[in-house]
Amino acid sequence: MSDQRPPLPPFTPETAVEKVRLAEDGWNGRDPARVALAYTVDSYWRNRAEFVEGREAIIGFLTRKWQRELDYRLVKELWSFRENRIAVRFAYEWHDDSGNWFRSYGNENWEFDEHGLMRRRLASINDAPIREAERRFHWPLGRRPDDHPSLSALGF
Repeated sequence: MSDQRPPLPPFTPETAVEKVRLAEDGWNGRDPARVALAYTVDSYWRNRAEFVEGREAIIGFLTRKWQRELDYRLVKELWSFRENRIAVRFAYEWHDDSGNWFRSYGNENWEFDEHGLMRRRLASINDAPIREAERRFHWPLGRRPDDHPSLSALGF
């Protein structure tokens, strides 16, 4: 099936870590239409206090997000997994159009269908203002380098 997004559930420790890194890589690419392909056509999200349903709504949400959150760089880390569910924690850095920097911290709970597409994403996120000098994510926009420290290594 062309709509499969390996690795597929049920997840193992290795495939859960791989799934998290693939999601991080996608979001760091900041291409809403491409990111939305990782979700079922009727995927349901709770992102902070916003509720989003379906791929088209996901594309609209991500388009607005990355128009506001400039120079976005994200690190995700596996927290836990079981069968077709994964829990992650994450941090990302961004600035607004006035040059104010933020580090956003959060947790996500993911549920996947049998094809490896995410059908449910529940996210809780908090924004912390930071000075530009406090930034920890300095790689060029796009995929995080493999040798960049994890959230745990950074003390987050």
